[in-house]
Amino acid sequence: MKVVLVTGGARGIGRGIVEAFASDHAVSFTYNTTEPDGVLTKLRSVHAIKADLAERAAAQEIVDAVINRWGRLDVIVNNAGVVEPDDGDMARTFAVNVTAPMHLLEAALPHLKSGASVINISSMNARLPAMGAAGYSASKAALDTWTKGMAKTLGPRGIRVNAIAPGAIERTESPRPEKLVQKFVDLTALGRVGTPSDVAGVVRFLASDAAGFITGEILGVTGGYRL
Repeated sequence: MKVVLVTGGARGIGRGIVEAFASDHAVSFTYNTTEPDGVLTKLRSVHAIKADLAERAAAQEIVDAVINRWGRLDVIVNNAGVVEPDDGDMARTFAVNVTAPMHLLEAALPHLKSGASVINISSMNARLPAMGAAGYSASKAALDTWTKGMAKTLGPRGIRVNAIAPGAIERTESPRPEKLVQKFVDLTALGRVGTPSDVAGVVRFLASDAAGFITGEILGVTGGYRL
């Protein structure tokens, strides 16, 4: 059993990741504006932490909460993200999407041992920037670069750092318009949009010993989007 920390785990991809690990691992997850429902919080293997990742002090508080609950930390999944249009709050976008993973890893490093894994949830928009969301796309490109840099830095310690770049993923909490979904489908080789479980399965793989020789990679989980 490993101890897994997932940021932004109350809904969407994050929730899918929490559910994927909860059956046989201990999981802590953070949430901010979305209160987790009882299905998650009633599981003995799941521990919810309320935190605003844009706040600098949150990183240490989160790590302390995980260590106090489980006694160790093996896997960090930086899933929480902010999607703002270009006229939105870019400072918060970069604080949550880029700086928060940096601060969280800094706080966690004293507890991470050889074999630990850091998995960052990036986006295909890092290399295919979204119209009207260039700032968001740039934040994910920065996350990709940091992923590779930290893989070099932490490799000698036996700590792996990778990222996953999802394609169009179903959003059950805030469904996209049907016409937009169809556009994604038409541009995707597998002819469908993805699900949170599609991403969660790859996260589990990267966290496992089976991926012990994989680091510094940005793995697309896109269904063949825009091939």
